[in-house]
Amino acid sequence: MLNLERLRILHAIATYGSVSAAADVLHVTTSAVSQQMTKLERETGQQLLAKNGRGVRLTDAGKLLSGHAGRILSLVELAHSDLEAHRGAPVGELRMGAFPTAVRGLFPQALVAMRRDYPGLRAMVHEMEPEPALVRLARGDIDLAVVLDWYNKPMSLPGGLAKEPLLDDLADVMLPPGHPLADRDEVELGELADDDWIAWPDGGFCQEWLLFTLRGKGVEPRIAHHAEEHPTVLALVAAGLGVAVAPRLGRGPLPDGVRAVPVRHTMKRHIYAVWRSDADRRPAIRVAVEALRRAGEAVAAG
Repeated sequence: MLNLERLRILHAIATYGSVSAAADVLHVTTSAVSQQMTKLERETGQQLLAKNGRGVRLTDAGKLLSGHAGRILSLVELAHSDLEAHRGAPVGELRMGAFPTAVRGLFPQALVAMRRDYPGLRAMVHEMEPEPALVRLARGDIDLAVVLDWYNKPMSLPGGLAKEPLLDDLADVMLPPGHPLADRDEVELGELADDDWIAWPDGGFCQEWLLFTLRGKGVEPRIAHHAEEHPTVLALVAAGLGVAVAPRLGRGPLPDGVRAVPVRHTMKRHIYAVWRSDADRRPAIRVAVEALRRAGEAVAAG
């Protein structure tokens, strides 16, 4: 009899490309992954992994079994969904992934509400960016993802996923102390054409959106610094090192002197809960989406 958890580990190696990456995703040590693969090879009587430089690769037998493992894990997930739906109560484990400001701005309230109202449900969140969250959701590593797109740059979803809006999150321009536009009630992006900009890291969805949006307003930005976390961005703005765009969700208090000024043509990002369509019947999905939606309403009202 093949062990389900060992099949899950093999599938993770095939999906993420290495033993260490699989260990990170599954939150176990690399030695534990290697030990489980040794046991799985013993169970199957075949070599599943082969050395490949400093890493490993799947043998033909490993690829064959990994394909079956993906289908088996999908059927197990469907069985869990059907059983939970039959029972009619949100119980068991619910694994969620969300980008940092959503974890900070939505999940504390949502998780507290779920723990209070559904004690049989073990809900947990992992911080991750939208693109890898969608990959992990499609692979079955998480059950629900909170992702975003921007008003002028929609994100396409892979097939087999369902979504529900949670919140429209407005974004403002962050201006340093003494900036000539800091006393304005609103600004046009084109008025910041001569400023240095503090932007998200290269290659990310939000960085691409920022360049796309500024260039659409006739601004070719001078990117002076890159930072991922909002407190870091705001600290750089406070030091007078540039201007930035910062959404309101999870932003936190502004440093002394920094002014958040709305943009005349409102900038906002749409925030969604996303889950696999075959899990639609799971009560845990529905109560999590509802708790996140209520948290989003509270943020908007605040």
